[in-house]
Amino acid sequence: MGGLYGVVSKTDCVRDLFFGTDYHSHLGTVRGGLAVGNNQGLVRVIKDITNAQFRSKIEDDLAQMSGPIGIGVISDYEDQPLIIGSHLGTYALATVGRIDNLDALSAAVFNSRSAHFSEMSGNAVNPTELVATLINQESTFEDGIRRAQQVIEGSCSLLLLTGDCLYAARDRLGRTPLVIGRGADGYAVTLETCALPNLGYALERYLGPGEIARVTAEGAETLAGPGEAMQICAFLWVYYGYPASHYEGINVEVVRNRCGAALARADRCEVDLVAGIPDSGTGHAIGYANAAGVPYGRPFVKYTPTWPRSFMPQDQRVRDLVARMKLIPIPELIRDRRLLFCEDSIVRGTQLRDTIRRLYDCGAKEVHMRPACPPLVFGCKFLNFSRSKSVLDLAARKAIKELGDGEDQLAEYAESGSDRHAAMTQRVRQSLEITSLQYQTLGDLVSAIGLPKEKLCTYCWDGATCATCAGCANR
Repeated sequence: MGGLYGVVSKTDCVRDLFFGTDYHSHLGTVRGGLAVGNNQGLVRVIKDITNAQFRSKIEDDLAQMSGPIGIGVISDYEDQPLIIGSHLGTYALATVGRIDNLDALSAAVFNSRSAHFSEMSGNAVNPTELVATLINQESTFEDGIRRAQQVIEGSCSLLLLTGDCLYAARDRLGRTPLVIGRGADGYAVTLETCALPNLGYALERYLGPGEIARVTAEGAETLAGPGEAMQICAFLWVYYGYPASHYEGINVEVVRNRCGAALARADRCEVDLVAGIPDSGTGHAIGYANAAGVPYGRPFVKYTPTWPRSFMPQDQRVRDLVARMKLIPIPELIRDRRLLFCEDSIVRGTQLRDTIRRLYDCGAKEVHMRPACPPLVFGCKFLNFSRSKSVLDLAARKAIKELGDGEDQLAEYAESGSDRHAAMTQRVRQSLEITSLQYQTLGDLVSAIGLPKEKLCTYCWDGATCATCAGCANR
């Protein structure tokens, strides 16, 4: 998905920028970059962080960077931040999101004969460069950002750095968050609130959907007010977000505890131990164990110093290797026990299948699985949260195909309590070779988060799009 962090200070900002950006490394991406401005201009560094930590790759370059203003980004795959020269002046730009109509917008630019793009591998257009081109078609940064928000289908939040200020814009329906923090010498803008306290910033306020703010060391000025409709990604609380972060004032770890408790209330399974698939399943498992009155334990521990998150590599074989090498079983906590595992979700299921086999190899008597969200029936078209190249890679969709049904029955499969939902669940259970499988209901997940459903994007679970925004391109 990616993460953003920016600082505007009365003193040098590089230290805060470096560590603030690093606090977004858990978002599991493959590029990391910083851009810093001073009276000499803009300086940028971008590194490939696929097989190394952001800090280890960037740290040696910090001595060449100084200035009171800067932006950082952990990117899904494209090089960022970009430094752009235009009639608006020279600026740096970083974005987070997914542009579904990238090809159509790029074709429109080509047809105008007024711009060109640099190439990425595979002759693809860099989405951030496209956003810059859209901004440059207007006479001010504010109007350009507003234009980009209006024409992009999908989502796009951004930080734009000029010589003396920072523009922060949350995507039109607020699918990803942006937050302003206040420090002793200036302000920070971040996607993850967990990047604020250890650097001495207090949470000032959350930007609303579509809001555009101009941030200086003196304060933040709203240039375009927030819209009424919001569709923030609910998966942030389930999996992507860091436990110490808050979105819309709601803490991630607290929501995961509530998710686990909801799973326990809906369950009658008798087990000896509750555990989480580390790390994202841990908060859910603690909530389940506390609500069920069953001991919580760690039959798997994760070796994190050198292994990245297992969904990051493009190659499935590499993902499987990473998942296997970083999880180390503790046989004494597995042998002859009935185990119940909480997991954030079941996406493809390939890594989970291997993990379950290892539990049986260590002598587990039973293995029960309780995902903290409903089955993923629809592929996300608003954020890059999965490396799956086809919707049929999803465990639930593969099960549906094996059952002989197609697109017309998806809504019924997504409905918990329906016969088709039960058949799909049984098919996934058989594929994973587990004793029992019970998904979280969407209603319980929404209740655990605590926002009205219409303010959450739940598309990957129920196929629901933006019904609250008339004329919205994302409907």
